[in-house]
Amino acid sequence: MTPVQQQSLPILLAGQDLLGQAKTGSGKTAAFAIGIINKLETHCRQIQALVLCPTRELADQVSNEIRRLARTIPNTKILTLCGGKPIAKQTASLESAPHIVIGTPGRILKHLSKGSLNLRQVSTFVLDEADRMLDMGFLADIMFINDSLPSKRQTVLFSATYPDEIESISSAVQQSPVKIQIEKSHHIKEIKQTFYEIRQDKRTETLVALLEHFRPESTLVFCNRKQQCQDLKDELCKRGFHALSLHGDLEQFERDQVLIQFSNRSSSILIATDVAARGLDIKDLAAVINFEITPDPEIHIHRIGRTGRAGNEGLALSLFTASEQNRIDAIEKYQGSPITIENPSILQRQDSSILKPSMETLFINAGRKDKIRAGDILGALTANTDLPGKLIGKIDILDKMSYVAVDRKVARQALKILLEGKIKGRKIRVRKLDN
Repeated sequence: MTPVQQQSLPILLAGQDLLGQAKTGSGKTAAFAIGIINKLETHCRQIQALVLCPTRELADQVSNEIRRLARTIPNTKILTLCGGKPIAKQTASLESAPHIVIGTPGRILKHLSKGSLNLRQVSTFVLDEADRMLDMGFLADIMFINDSLPSKRQTVLFSATYPDEIESISSAVQQSPVKIQIEKSHHIKEIKQTFYEIRQDKRTETLVALLEHFRPESTLVFCNRKQQCQDLKDELCKRGFHALSLHGDLEQFERDQVLIQFSNRSSSILIATDVAARGLDIKDLAAVINFEITPDPEIHIHRIGRTGRAGNEGLALSLFTASEQNRIDAIEKYQGSPITIENPSILQRQDSSILKPSMETLFINAGRKDKIRAGDILGALTANTDLPGKLIGKIDILDKMSYVAVDRKVARQALKILLEGKIKGRKIRVRKLDN
């Protein structure tokens, strides 16, 4: 177990309210999921647990984790309610009440106002990434949702940071919560952190130089504005890099594809804002680059803490101008250790070629509702073919579509196999996502 699981599970299993401070990636999702599942009564067709998340991406991630942990419990129904999906279909799914609902405040509120969501039997209420929900202006929504819940329940609140507002919301929604704190900040000693002072007009050029010098296999680039994410993505693609952007203007299916391609190694660069990247759980992230320095030093520490996990050394690179020196001073003071500043002129291109992603993604026009499983896709690719299974990567099954990562060297062969063959005995449309 992770530290947050060791400390929180006895409290959660005892049915007590919990107020926990724990960073993204600490294992808290599994902790509150186990607490929910442990007291689930699957024979009762009613909503027994509600989990609120700030973003659709985090809600999907939490849903997948709970499904994974509950897969051996028959007849467990889990429903995700987020914006970007047709509300009519969600309403239809709510007619046969799920046991667990995971969603964002806006969409939960919409279903409450329509009368399609009944929370009167909820016994566990979880607020995940509560600080981010407050930052996004969801306080009034949270309080309205809280008023729709029974007063006798268990309330679990997790937050990566602990501003004064967290104490206030805890007092409003919890009863004598047990408090735990896991790692106030990320272990920056496991991260090689370097800052580069630049001129404003050299920001993009220096980013390219960093990518060519360090050649990280997976890089998360942070921008402070969503338009900047899109502009930078377009510029990097012009230069031959495979880059994707994640921001609030994307449709849900576009966001799903971006995250799937980055997590399955079909894209090597993801450019995102803090809000869009909150809750992302990307394993083995080679580098974090701050295209712009955030004015909040605590957010900076959370940004760079996405690399260097599981005992691996991480790489964090940050660009700043002379006018941003006050932000650098604030970071140095917050982390309690001196920072390293280097001149970008030392950066050298290590190879004449652009580093390409190791995988490509195939899109399959069938998913969970078509009874498609990962094993069906793997079997279609490898049974009676000469395609080695070790060249097949991550397989993601969504409701109506699926994605499979395949080694770049055999992508055309894999596409041909699926186009000419069948999955579960039937022909299904398949195409390669543009890289």
